[in-house]
Amino acid sequence: MIIGAGIVGLSHAEEAVRAGMTVAVVERSSRQVGASIRNFGHICLTPQSGPAKELTEQSRQRWLRMSQAAGFWLRESGTTIVAKRAEELAVLTEYVDSGGDPGRAVLLDADQVLQRAPVDPGGVLGGAFLPYDLQVDPREAGPAVSRWLATQGVDFYWRTAALGIETGVVHTGRGSLRAGRIVVATHYDIDELFPAIAEQAGIVRCRLHMARVAADLRGPLATPLFTGWSLLRYSGFTATSAATALRDRLASERPDALALDLNQMYTQRPDGSLIIGDTHLREVDAPPFQSEEGFELLLELTRALFGVPLRVLERWQGIYASSPGQEFVVAEPMPGVQVVVVTTGIGMTIGPGLPRLVFDGSSR
Repeated sequence: MIIGAGIVGLSHAEEAVRAGMTVAVVERSSRQVGASIRNFGHICLTPQSGPAKELTEQSRQRWLRMSQAAGFWLRESGTTIVAKRAEELAVLTEYVDSGGDPGRAVLLDADQVLQRAPVDPGGVLGGAFLPYDLQVDPREAGPAVSRWLATQGVDFYWRTAALGIETGVVHTGRGSLRAGRIVVATHYDIDELFPAIAEQAGIVRCRLHMARVAADLRGPLATPLFTGWSLLRYSGFTATSAATALRDRLASERPDALALDLNQMYTQRPDGSLIIGDTHLREVDAPPFQSEEGFELLLELTRALFGVPLRVLERWQGIYASSPGQEFVVAEPMPGVQVVVVTTGIGMTIGPGLPRLVFDGSSR
């Protein structure tokens, strides 16, 4: 029994089906409405480190397998990084020269960046390309996997809230369901079922400013695009000695962006629209009110980077679980019940890699 039909829950359902188990998924909403559809669709495998990095190969293989089986759009796009400051180039150079993943990070000169990314050429010094990364359309992938799993015999209980869990039993608003094994993948709402686990791990909700815009770019954006702000977010980059100087430079230039914990990045959906984001504010709860300051910052920086007018199509609040010092939590609060939470903004990246860890009986 899987509680939660986000990408983490669906990945566990797919693993269980492959193992020959009888599987059911309980989801309180009528369809996916959470973090799994509110993101960039970027499978950012390369710049991870530590335990998260150990999950990336499993995650990549599961994404490729599910895309083929469920028929949703996926491209082995890689990731492009544009550098407009010497400090950004220094981080990228140190990261590539560290040689941790030969061939999975390649430095680019300015012309090579401009061939890959339709940005304004002014000020571009160079960048990097991460060929191992993937991209999906987040609004399509999860629903497609759900439909495919249903054809494989998985029972979906939509609009069914899990109210309580015991060994072998899930109590829902529609009655009690029995299962020999229960995986709880309710993401940032884990505190509703297991508050002690959330409190012990320091799990809070991180809310984001995100938007989708129409823009007449110089050409297609064929890969997810990182900027210098992205180099302050992913552990492979922040581990470099050059990252400190970059943070100091960005803090002095744009303290407003640093205060909003900006990650300036982009993906282009198959319909040509551009997903832009994002800011990060952490609290136990996620108030629904979004300041216009965050959206204005995203639009200002996007216009400056691409050098074209923008038309806002949608704005929304992203939410994900966040916990200091760890990127995922796996716990067993009672026999036969496992809780799985990705606790940073890389659920699409490592979530599909977690089932093997969980089903092998490991915990963290």
